[in-house]
Amino acid sequence: MTPLARFMALPVRAYRIVFSPWVGHNCRYQPTCSVYALEALSRHGGIKGTWLAARRIARCHPWGGSGYDPVPDADPPDA
Repeated sequence: MTPLARFMALPVRAYRIVFSPWVGHNCRYQPTCSVYALEALSRHGGIKGTWLAARRIARCHPWGGSGYDPVPDADPPDA
């Protein structure tokens, strides 16, 4: 994980420790948004991973979707 991705993961980890126990386990998607964010940061780095996590959180509302929503694979390098 890049240094920027590690830095961007700090608020997610803090949320999981401090707020997640009180919010409960009622995420509309699998994996949960915090797991998705950490995986996106790990796979795609700080900038794109943050963008993917923000898009996912924006979709998580009563009129949004639900179900299995994995982190997309990293773009393959051009040959």
